[in-house]
Amino acid sequence: MTISNRISLDELRRMAVGDIAALSAEQLALLQDEAADALRRAKTVCEWLDGAIVFKYGDRAHAARQAAGKDTGTIRLIDGTVTIVADLPKKVEWDQDRLAEIVERIRSAGDDPTQYVDIAFKVPERKYAAWPNAIRTVFESARTVRTGALKIELLTRRDAQ
Repeated sequence: MTISNRISLDELRRMAVGDIAALSAEQLALLQDEAADALRRAKTVCEWLDGAIVFKYGDRAHAARQAAGKDTGTIRLIDGTVTIVADLPKKVEWDQDRLAEIVERIRSAGDDPTQYVDIAFKVPERKYAAWPNAIRTVFESARTVRTGALKIELLTRRDAQ
């Protein structure tokens, strides 16, 4: 597909939203494809660069964290005039079945488990949709439906095939 007077991404950055919206669907589709491709390339470069930085400073950061008696968290290194902030976040996961057993033991001992743990209930939408109407009716007052952000993808006829 060839479009005369094709807008570049650089030109697009300087255009008002209304002017962009006035472009043809074909131009918008081409720009959307070009922007998605540029984003993929930029993410690849960022990942490559981040990997090189971890390669360069990872061992120093690990040694500094050990010297500070820390397994996780943030440490700072100096390299010339640059301060390197190396953060190794703590990621804790809890076995939900085991927690349920512990909560039940606390409750059966006469204590309030909410003093020790946060208890949350979730209902997968797929399960809710499969419930009989009588069950759904009981749960409806506890259910709120919100929408996410609208995303519109433009496919040329060639892409749609």
